[in-house]
Amino acid sequence: MYVRVWEYRVAGEDVDAFVAAYGPEGDWAQLFRRGRGYAGTELFRDAEDAAHLVTVDRWVDRDSWRAFLEEWQESYQELDVTLSALSTSQGSLSQP
Repeated sequence: MYVRVWEYRVAGEDVDAFVAAYGPEGDWAQLFRRGRGYAGTELFRDAEDAAHLVTVDRWVDRDSWRAFLEEWQESYQELDVTLSALSTSQGSLSQP
């Protein structure tokens, strides 16, 4: 199993939109489902700080993740640009 973990800070007024876009049925998960080896997304919210969220994207292996990026790079970048306004900061907690 290969896991990609991302940490986000989200402005209060954008939290609901963020959860809809980044959750297990959101825009990112829908894009990831196009790739072979995608095994699901989870979204976690800090119990003490609602503006702090973490996503966990699971892939069968690292090669599946890389193959997805190669095949869907343009769509990935477009979605990233479209949804980037929903978070005030973000960072990967895993290696590419």
